[in-house]
Amino acid sequence: MKRWIAIGLLLLVSVTVVVYETQASDRAFFLPAPLGGMKIVVDPGHGGMDGGASIGETVEKDITLALGKELEKELKRLGAVVVMTRSQEEDAVAEHNPKATFPTIRARKRADLQLREEMIANTDADLFISVHVNSIPDSRWRGAQVFYHKDGHAGGAAVAKAIQGAIREQIGNTEREALAIKQVYLLKKATVPAVLVETGFLSNPEELKLLTSKEYQKQMAEAIADGIEKYVDSQMQ
Repeated sequence: MKRWIAIGLLLLVSVTVVVYETQASDRAFFLPAPLGGMKIVVDPGHGGMDGGASIGETVEKDITLALGKELEKELKRLGAVVVMTRSQEEDAVAEHNPKATFPTIRARKRADLQLREEMIANTDADLFISVHVNSIPDSRWRGAQVFYHKDGHAGGAAVAKAIQGAIREQIGNTEREALAIKQVYLLKKATVPAVLVETGFLSNPEELKLLTSKEYQKQMAEAIADGIEKYVDSQMQ
């Protein structure tokens, strides 16, 4: 009888050790989520009648939406609360204020920008990440680049540099540095650190294939999220 009790206890200890080691291998078992407590506004650029850049049948607004959704998943996995300015093919106005009407296309675009600006301020966000795709007449240019506004929130530069570094390390398609610009309205008006990520060039044949690939979209989202995590870590040191 004592022998069976000893065997039973040994089995119990063995099972306990296996369960413990399995859980211990999961970072979340001991540590809080890396982005826990963060609220991040993810802005898939353009939408609706504003398609953005295009090459043939490939339109920027479709790629930015796919990238935005991948980024949403990754940020949520890291514990962040994510607010999407749009999660459908249409623009932000159609999604959040569908009954609104406008006398001109220009008036609608202005209202769409203002709505996205209001979402940053009214959601008590910590970060704003706008996702875009580049295109220029010269097909030789390639590589992702992150921008922040020269006169925007002071934290924008640090976020942009962290994301740019993560893209260089993980994607490896660029040697570019994060760059300050003055042209993007939302980056200037955002009340929180804000960046715009140009994830590549539709005008470059190789990047066109990558940008429409689900695998690449996931890799880019992971790199952006990793950059955000590194930025958050740097603020806690």
